[in-house]
Amino acid sequence: MPKKFTLNVDGKSHTITADPDMPLLYALRDDLGLKNPRFGCGLAQCGACTVIIDGEAVRSCITAVEDVGKKKVTTLAGIGKNGKAHKVQEAFIAEQVPQCGYCLNGWVMTTAAFLEKNPKPSDAQIRDALSGLKCRCGTHVAILRAVKRAAAMA
Repeated sequence: MPKKFTLNVDGKSHTITADPDMPLLYALRDDLGLKNPRFGCGLAQCGACTVIIDGEAVRSCITAVEDVGKKKVTTLAGIGKNGKAHKVQEAFIAEQVPQCGYCLNGWVMTTAAFLEKNPKPSDAQIRDALSGLKCRCGTHVAILRAVKRAAAMA
């Protein structure tokens, strides 16, 4: 049975009507019209659907709308401040990471949440934090350079 939910997405309040178990990804894309996150696998295996919920990188394809509650959801469009790109976005551009770009949402969002908790990570910690993400273009080396660049930025 559909219910009303109020979601805090990128600092704005949105009211939607949805089944409680509907994936947050569907609400973000279909109800709010956001272009990122993306649908990849629907099984939380690729990371294309990643958002940040209260500081944690979360796969929105398996997160029910009902489970979000009053938590703050941040999407790729909301990680920058005052019209300026987030340092992770800047680093990914500087290192020329994007190829097809489909998976980029997951890499950027996971990196942003990770660097908030661990601002000076080792190479092993970076690889571990990003281990569940997939990129079919094979830009992994450039991604690692971008994460290191973002970590080095003030």
